[in-house]
Amino acid sequence: MASESKAVVYAAMGGNLLIALTKFIAAAITGSAAMLSEGIHSVVDTGNQVLLLLGMHRAKKPPSPQFPFGHGKEVYFWSFVVAILIFAIGSGVSLYEGVLHIMAPEPISSPMVNYVVLGLGILFEGASWLFALNSVRKTKGKWSYVETVRRGKDPSRFVVLFEDSAALLGLFIALLGVFLSQLTGVHMFDGIASLLIGLILGGTAVWLAIETKGLLIGESANQHVVEDIRRAAGESRVVEAVNEVLTMHMGPNFILVNLSVRFRRDLTAESLEKAIMQVDRAIKEAHPDVKRVFIEAEERAGVDEREEPVGDQSGDGATHAST
Repeated sequence: MASESKAVVYAAMGGNLLIALTKFIAAAITGSAAMLSEGIHSVVDTGNQVLLLLGMHRAKKPPSPQFPFGHGKEVYFWSFVVAILIFAIGSGVSLYEGVLHIMAPEPISSPMVNYVVLGLGILFEGASWLFALNSVRKTKGKWSYVETVRRGKDPSRFVVLFEDSAALLGLFIALLGVFLSQLTGVHMFDGIASLLIGLILGGTAVWLAIETKGLLIGESANQHVVEDIRRAAGESRVVEAVNEVLTMHMGPNFILVNLSVRFRRDLTAESLEKAIMQVDRAIKEAHPDVKRVFIEAEERAGVDEREEPVGDQSGDGATHAST
């Protein structure tokens, strides 16, 4: 899964580097504001992919006393930074260039250069978009693409898909702006195209920020995963009831689980220890992304509080950590 996510990012980064170079050359030759905005867009996208790769690399760092659950959330942090950069640089510069060229429109020289570059950009960006779409399609199941992005826990996949979708739409708008400027002689269309590209980038950045914010704060596992964990724990013969099931994604492939379980009262300490190990094993077999499981053994309502519970007392019940 991680290697496929990395391949998606590398594919997008390679395409954006080539496209950015050709766009800037075309912008220098023709003086097109839309083309300059598209060039900036591609540079920002390339930098974003570098940040995503940095986040994926840093997420592999092992746990430490300061970070006992590892560094998996680095991916979420750098994805949030990507959203900020798209908004601040990509959208901001495009909007500025758009307003500037609407207020003081300039004619586009050698429009054929723009057509060639934009055509190549659509070709390269389209290939990267299909690669990212195929990667997301493998994880979507019965969900829609919007629902897949909303429920997704690996931002490196949907960030690239968002960026490529915005890039493709921006390329078509830039193409339309250049065409209308040439056809009508109204050079303001080029600036309008740049303005629209800026708005698209701004909308993309806001959506990305919303999607990554929950993961960064501490989003739970998807509901079907929570239900599978509850089912796996409840199937044990020594478990009478599974109460709370609390989960948190510490990274795309790291789920932390905290269970509140009522065990049978006739268990010895040794039997309880074995039962906890069985529940832990069943949960991890059901979902390999579950890396740490903490089990809190609760007492029945009405049990004499002076009675000594099995295991170490912690709070309202006996808490046992299983790794």
